[in-house]
Amino acid sequence: MSIVSDILENSNELLFTAEFPEIDSGGMEIIARHAARIAPWFDAANSTDNTAAHAHASNTAVAIAMKMYGIEPIMQIVCRDKNRLAIEADLMGAALHGIENVAMLTGDDVSAGDEPEARKVFDLDGPQAIAVAKVLSSGQYLSGRKINPAPYFYISAVENPAAPPLEYRIERALKKQRAGARYLQLQICYHPDRLASFCTGVSTAAPGLHLIPSVVLVKNEKALNFMNNKVPGIDIPQETIDRVANAADPSEAAYQLVLEQSKYALSLPGVRGLHIIDFRRDNSLERLMGELGRKPKL
Repeated sequence: MSIVSDILENSNELLFTAEFPEIDSGGMEIIARHAARIAPWFDAANSTDNTAAHAHASNTAVAIAMKMYGIEPIMQIVCRDKNRLAIEADLMGAALHGIENVAMLTGDDVSAGDEPEARKVFDLDGPQAIAVAKVLSSGQYLSGRKINPAPYFYISAVENPAAPPLEYRIERALKKQRAGARYLQLQICYHPDRLASFCTGVSTAAPGLHLIPSVVLVKNEKALNFMNNKVPGIDIPQETIDRVANAADPSEAAYQLVLEQSKYALSLPGVRGLHIIDFRRDNSLERLMGELGRKPKL
């Protein structure tokens, strides 16, 4: 049983997950450096799969490297770049190395990335990919060919609580649960009312589906403007951007915004932890975790 599944299914503890930085170069030394910063604070970290349609070191390779340095990986698999054969291969490759946590995503369109001429695949969508992981866990490939022993996967997905139509987001979350997802990591949300409505709706309809909202540590309003203008699915109210931009100390204001978001998210129904993305790369991560009552692992 993975650490993630043990916390969510067998305890009342909060789960804290991180986004492992994308890897382009630097070899195992860069993995070790990132791991040393993440490992003391988090239960697990995402190994991303060409996030935002930008090519990086593969999800499977980074997940294996993370495991070597003592971090439990949550390996993302994106449908944009892979047909069902490649998705099955990713899953079985992960199982070969004892990686149990998998997150199945539809993925951003290639138009969001820096190689928009790439041919998109989308053989499956996110809920269908979740079902693939569940089928493999039952001991067979989609073809019916047997797998003995069957791999174990603790399956998750993502959802955006702030993207219209809002009611559909709740139904989509329930669809992912029916396909086999046990928990959802939520997209960064700068609309507290939308996050509350989503969490309340999901926890009422599916109390066993665990929710992990995301927050992101940034240094100033430039990062907020970039996310608002360039990152698909993220919408930041102008008053939130102005709050940071017009502050006497924008860096501190940006930090306080994330602290407020974190405490608020943890107060909502169905929420079992936080997913934290760190773009500041200063001492803010340690400060945030401390203020949330988290103690570093020895």
